[in-house]
Amino acid sequence: MSFSPGALSGPVGAGPSGRPSRSLPLPAAAAGAALFFLIPVLFRAAGLASAPYWLDVLNTVGLYAILALSLNVILGHAGMFNMGHAAFFAVGAYVTAVLNLDCGWPVLWTLPVAGLAAGLFAAVVAGPIIHLRGDYLLIVTIGIVEIIRIALTNDVFGLTGGPNGRMGIARPSVFGFRITKPQHFFYLIWVFVAVSLLMFRRLELSRFGRALKFIKEDPVAAEGIGINTSRHKLLAFVIGAAWAGFAGTIYAARMRTISPDSFNFNESVLLFTIVILGGSGSRGGVLLGSFLVMGLPELFRGFQDSRLLVFGAALVVMMIFRPQGLLPPKQAAYSLPPPWDALPGRAGARNGAFAGQGGGSGGSSGSAEAFGVSAGPEGSGSSGSAEGSGASGGPGPSGSAAGPGSSEGPGGSGSAESSESSGGSGASRGPGASGGSGDPESSGGSEASGVSGGSGPAAPGGSPGSPGPQGPSGERG
Repeated sequence: MSFSPGALSGPVGAGPSGRPSRSLPLPAAAAGAALFFLIPVLFRAAGLASAPYWLDVLNTVGLYAILALSLNVILGHAGMFNMGHAAFFAVGAYVTAVLNLDCGWPVLWTLPVAGLAAGLFAAVVAGPIIHLRGDYLLIVTIGIVEIIRIALTNDVFGLTGGPNGRMGIARPSVFGFRITKPQHFFYLIWVFVAVSLLMFRRLELSRFGRALKFIKEDPVAAEGIGINTSRHKLLAFVIGAAWAGFAGTIYAARMRTISPDSFNFNESVLLFTIVILGGSGSRGGVLLGSFLVMGLPELFRGFQDSRLLVFGAALVVMMIFRPQGLLPPKQAAYSLPPPWDALPGRAGARNGAFAGQGGGSGGSSGSAEAFGVSAGPEGSGSSGSAEGSGASGGPGPSGSAAGPGSSEGPGGSGSAESSESSGGSGASRGPGASGGSGDPESSGGSEASGVSGGSGPAAPGGSPGSPGPQGPSGERG
């Protein structure tokens, strides 16, 4: 995952909102899906005698693609080595068989119950072991799938049928249409594959999906920024297991007979191989791996004695020279927000508001804290400050102007806090000010409204004070 600041449009591969753009345009994806779903029609038009067989092969590929996509959430996104995924597949299939044969439920009605049961089972068994990492978690999950297989063989509660399993599961029906032929199952399975791809894409782009990627790359750093790694891993485990339970329902409806041998350790190895071979974390890689692992061996069925040897050798070579998989996931690029000054109409609004600060000799200091404020040059040892809009502080031993448009002349300690002119509303002290009968040379004060403290000479950097109107107890300066 890479980040790049800069332009509003963001880098290539990321939209203006900062999210990755689609890797494949929607019209192209829709056209490809439409052509794929026309395969049964093309087989029928060609009059191929082996069409049902190859459709059945595609159905097997699609079923294992659903299972591998569910494992990809656990292995590819969260980085947890799960070699017991067939256990959740078995839970979903047996829940469907029990509800259909013993309770009379329609097969597709059992779909949500099978997923819920597999998810709850995953939450129970994964809760105590979710903190394990790497090979330790791998070994424990192998034990889980073997425990499930042995329990099913022993006919737990008289529901699983022992080694023979359960037989006679009903065919599914959709709005009264009974699904019986391979071409019917082709549409059912691959529509579910399409739904799985869309759902897991949304999951990957969500905040939860990004957190899983972070946990996979560095769980310690993820915990350091506040991500609850145990809760996210457990939730990923539950989501993947629930989706495997859905696949178990479709498998039971398609095969009509299930047994413990259908959910052994070899099934988990196949699913693990599909994800690693295609590309861990890549949805397209999972589809490619499903075709290679489940479909390609059928092409070499004539070389039955040596096909497994060739297939195993190809896996070894691939893992040596391309360990990231045949179709690894693309690195997502996210654009950071642009700088504040780069926004339209904001150029110079923050720093250009300050006209500057004057610097005098002998430790003078000036400050400007508002838009359009400037501090003029100051004399030796002076301290001028301006805190109002458009105010300027002139030099003096200690001169300040706190109101907009106010000014001070040099004097002992003069302050002006009016809003229009010196001494307008408040008190003004300065040379030549008169507060009733005050001495012009003394420091007098006038505190009546509108009293002027006189107009002294203008200080350098300041503006001359203007005389205010005569108050009740003052006189014009």
